[in-house]
Amino acid sequence: MKDPLPIVVLVSGSGSNLQAIMDAIAAGELPARIQAVISNRPGVRALERAQHAGIATEVVDHTAYDSREAYDQALMAAIDRHRPALVVLAGFMRILTPEFVRHYRGRLLNIHPALLPRHKGLDTHRRALEAGDTEHGATVHFVTEELDSGPPIVQARVPVRPDDTPETLAARVLEKEHRIYPLAIRWFAEGRLRERDGRAVLDGRPLDEPVVVDP
Repeated sequence: MKDPLPIVVLVSGSGSNLQAIMDAIAAGELPARIQAVISNRPGVRALERAQHAGIATEVVDHTAYDSREAYDQALMAAIDRHRPALVVLAGFMRILTPEFVRHYRGRLLNIHPALLPRHKGLDTHRRALEAGDTEHGATVHFVTEELDSGPPIVQARVPVRPDDTPETLAARVLEKEHRIYPLAIRWFAEGRLRERDGRAVLDGRPLDEPVVVDP
């Protein structure tokens, strides 16, 4: 049996996706071990969740650095002390420098609350409603230098209802995020998922489109 995949999780807020990952590990559904949870903001709920689970936590406060480059250098040093095989962005609200992304290329995952390539960036739920989208969802992808543009791996979709607000739509999408993020990490831990030549490769086959998880 393979050793659990060592991962570091980066957070900025409440940590509900972190919780979903921790729950999947505890249930034996995800062969991974969280080496540390690192936040760019002190006092956030995600840190409390990790501490309650006995996981090491660290704050690398972005306000203490005078440039994005200096911050990312400090963050890389903090991450690398834990020697992760995979770095997981779970609501980490920082735009990463190209040097950071290159350092972890092929072992850096993010989840975005939209059906990429639609609605890159922020405020995705309001934008989906304003665009008249009939469906919305979330995408797990490898991170590249261009924001929210890395190779997509897996998506989950939800129908947009006539009475939806950004808040109701966000809540339904978040439930899907909690399902597909541990799944993508599991594929990576099992050696089934890798990035190659700018594409996600699952079970040896490049993905022309992300895997879509049934409702």
